[in-house]
Amino acid sequence: MAQIGTFTRDDNGAFTGTIKTLTLSVKVAIKPCDRDNDRAPDYRVTSNGVELGAGWSKTGRETGAEYLSLKLDDPSFTAPVYASLVQGDKGEHKLIWSR
Repeated sequence: MAQIGTFTRDDNGAFTGTIKTLTLSVKVAIKPCDRDNDRAPDYRVTSNGVELGAGWSKTGRETGAEYLSLKLDDPSFTAPVYASLVQGDKGEHKLIWSR
């Protein structure tokens, strides 16, 4: 799995940062949202006012560490991208992708 982004968290629980791949380089906001049911996302992912994905709060089974499970999608993608936003050693948050 490769790191495709670095984010910082503000006092309101929102994350801001950049996603960079070979074909994509965008500034992104990951903001908490109101849930209307148990399956609804905890976060919305946007770039330039356009929704790019959603995120769910999770806890690691073995480590107990909290992270966000994200699903990113766009018409330009061949398939959705699944990623985890995890806290790094220096307080930053790393976006790690998988497919």
